Amino acid sequence: MKPHEPGYVYILTNPSFREDWVKIGKSSRPVNLRSKELDNTAVPLPFEIFATIQTVKYNEVERLVHKFIDRLTDLRIRQNREFFNVAPQIALDIFKDIALTIDDAVITEYRHNQPISTPEKTSQKHRSPRRERFKFSMVGIQIGETIQFDPTGLSVKVASDDSIEYEHRLYKLSPFVGTFLPEDQRCDSGAYQGAKYFSYKGKVLTKLRKEYELKQKETPDQ
Repeated sequence: MKPHEPGYVYILTNPSFREDWVKIGKSSRPVNLRSKELDNTAVPLPFEIFATIQTVKYNEVERLVHKFIDRLTDLRIRQNREFFNVAPQIALDIFKDIALTIDDAVITEYRHNQPISTPEKTSQKHRSPRRERFKFSMVGIQIGETIQFDPTGLSVKVASDDSIEYEHRLYKLSPFVGTFLPEDQRCDSGAYQGAKYFSYKGKVLTKLRKEYELKQKETPDQ
C-alpha cells in the first residue's frame, strides 16, 4: 500500500460470540476481504461487519480505539489480541467521537455485511452544522447525581459530563439505549437519541434541554 492511502479500522461481530464481544482491528484493504480471511476453522461461524471507519490515519485510529477501551476498564478478552468485551454500539460511539477530530474520516455502518447508510463524512469542510451533543452541564445536572432510564426504570449515575455508570461500567447515553432498550421498542436503524430515553426528577432530558435553551434566549446578555 502506498503511503498516505486510506485504510480501515473495523468492528466485527460473530454469531458464535457473546453479544457484547467484538473484534476491533485494521486493514489496508476493504474490510469484506479481511473478514473472509478471518473465516477459518478456528471460528465456527463467519464474522459480520458492524461498522468501519476509513482514513489515512487508520493505524493511529486503531491504537486510539484500543487505548480508549482499555482505559475504561479491563475489557480486552485476551491481552495483545483485538477482541473486546464491549457492546458493538459502544465501540461505534467511540469511532464517531474519534472521527470528529479527523478531517478525512468516513464511517459506514453495516447490517448483514451490507452498508445500511451512506458513508458519513466527518470532515469539518463537508459536515453541515449540527446540534451540539447533549451534556449534563447543559441542564445543570451534576456528576454523581442519578437519572432514570425510562424504558425500564433503571437508575444510573452520572459519571462525567457526557457519560453514565451502570453496574461499574461506563456508557455514553446512546450506546446505553442500544444495549438495554427492550426488544419491542427497538428501531430498525439501531440509532437512538440517547437523551430522549432518560429523565431527571421526572422530566425527560430532551425537554429539560429545550427549557434551558429557551431560558437562555429569553435572558438578555448582562
